[in-house]
Amino acid sequence: MTMTAILEDTAAVLAPVRQHPSPDDRPPAHITVRGLYKQFQGSVIYENFDIDIPRGKFVSIFGPNGCGKSTLINLISGLIPLDSGEVLFDGKTLAETRIGYVFQNYREALFPWMTAFDNIAYALKLRGVPKAEAHEKVRKLVAHLGVKIDLTIYPYMMSGGQQQLVSIMRALIVDPEVLFLDEPFSALDYEMTLFMREQLQRIFEETGTTMVLVSHDLEEAVYLADYVLLLTRRPGNIAAYPKVEITRPRNDATLANPDFVTLKSNCLEIFQREVRRS
Repeated sequence: MTMTAILEDTAAVLAPVRQHPSPDDRPPAHITVRGLYKQFQGSVIYENFDIDIPRGKFVSIFGPNGCGKSTLINLISGLIPLDSGEVLFDGKTLAETRIGYVFQNYREALFPWMTAFDNIAYALKLRGVPKAEAHEKVRKLVAHLGVKIDLTIYPYMMSGGQQQLVSIMRALIVDPEVLFLDEPFSALDYEMTLFMREQLQRIFEETGTTMVLVSHDLEEAVYLADYVLLLTRRPGNIAAYPKVEITRPRNDATLANPDFVTLKSNCLEIFQREVRRS
């Protein structure tokens, strides 16, 4: 199915809320995926998959369990090799692009023998940035984000939310062109999840970084996103790709916004349709 056909079909499903810009006023693509193919042990995960992810936008990925949400960002970010297809970032290869990645399991992602500060600075160390320059860059990032946690302590001494915030800062410290987040709040309690959503929203607004989030929570996916990429069952394809036309910053009142409620309901209908597919 072509991208034009997808947009037309989704617009009809998601009426009356205008969910898609016309081809002429869509933001320029930052990430272009063409002909993506991947299989594991004879099971096809993606076949001839195409997607454009707009520059400076927040895209949430949502779909049935096992549809390949995390696999998709792992393929795009190079953590898993493609079987075939092409992924370009502004026409550049992955090797020519700075990316950041926030893993689901923050406890395993951080180095327990390093302080929070040194964990954040580690990516700069790998790039050969002098220690004094790296430390100054970390201090500027912390000050810019207004982080109020003690970064001289070790990860095991921090709460889950604090550890995940450190993981996000470690991903941001390299000034990524794209930030990938794989269910970053799934291991947090609800209170901390709400806090981290607001932190992530603020970071997005302040940096303008293209962000791609995998979420298992539909409300979260819609709340944070500019676009929601709804996937089909395997082999993965685009079930819908609605635009979220709700003003930022978003807050508790957003959850009762009629446009938000309508869009979430329509996304749920599409999701349930895919779940029912054999």
